Amino acid sequence: MSVFLVGGGFRDGSEEAVYGGFVSEALARAASAHRTAQASDGDARPARIVVLTVREDAHPGHGNTLASVVQSVAGERPVELTATVVAEGELMPSSALDGADGILVGGGLTPAYLSAFAPLASRIRRQVESGVPYLGFSAGAMIAPDRALLGGWLIGGIEIVDQDAAEDLDELTIEEGLGLIDVTVDVHAVQWGNLSRAIAAVDSGAVDEVIAIDEATVLAVGSGPLRASGAGTVWAVTKDDRGVLVRSMR
Repeated sequence: MSVFLVGGGFRDGSEEAVYGGFVSEALARAASAHRTAQASDGDARPARIVVLTVREDAHPGHGNTLASVVQSVAGERPVELTATVVAEGELMPSSALDGADGILVGGGLTPAYLSAFAPLASRIRRQVESGVPYLGFSAGAMIAPDRALLGGWLIGGIEIVDQDAAEDLDELTIEEGLGLIDVTVDVHAVQWGNLSRAIAAVDSGAVDEVIAIDEATVLAVGSGPLRASGAGTVWAVTKDDRGVLVRSMR
C-alpha cells in the first residue's frame, strides 16, 4: 500500500486526481481483510477511513471538509468515514486508529500534529506495513517522514521563507517524524513560497533532500515508481557538487 502526501489546499476538479488513489487502496485493504464480504443481512461492509485532525480547539466540525471531499470521491462505493479531532497540546487517542482501512491525517499547526501523533508512530507504521494506506494533508504530510520539517523561517537568523509560513517557529526545525518515508517533505510549495525553505534546508545540510508539494497536488509513495498528480507540481530538491538542484517531478 501507499503513502499519499498532499500539499494542502483545495481546487475544484482536482479531487479525483488527489484522493482517488487513496480511496481505491482503502477499499482494496477492506476487501483483503474480508470486510467488504456480504454480511448476514446481505449488505456489504464499508471500508473504514479515519480522518484525524489537530486544531486550536477540538470542535467536532473540524475535518468535515476533508471528509466530505473523500466521500464525494468515493461516490457510491462502500466507504465509512470517522472523524476524530483533538485540541493542540492533546494526544490523538490510539483508539482512533482501530479498524482503519485508511488513515487520513489533516492539516493545521505542524508541531502540534507531531506532538499529537508521535506516541502512535510505531502503530501507524505497522498498519501501513500491513496494507493500510496513509494520506497526509499539509501537516499530515510533513510529519510522515523519518526526519520531519516542522517549520521555521530562519537559518542562523537569515530569512529563508516568509514568517507567515513559520508554523510558530523561528529557526528551521527538523525532528524525528512518523517514519513512513525516508525523504523530508514541505507543503504549500509555490502558494506559500515554501519551496525556498526546502532549498535552504538542503543547502544548509540540515537534510539531504526535500520533496516540496504544491497545493491540490499529491505524491504517492508505494512499492512502484513515485506518482505525482493533481493541479500543481511536486518539486524534488537535492544537492551535489554543483550545488542545490531543483527539478519538477511532473
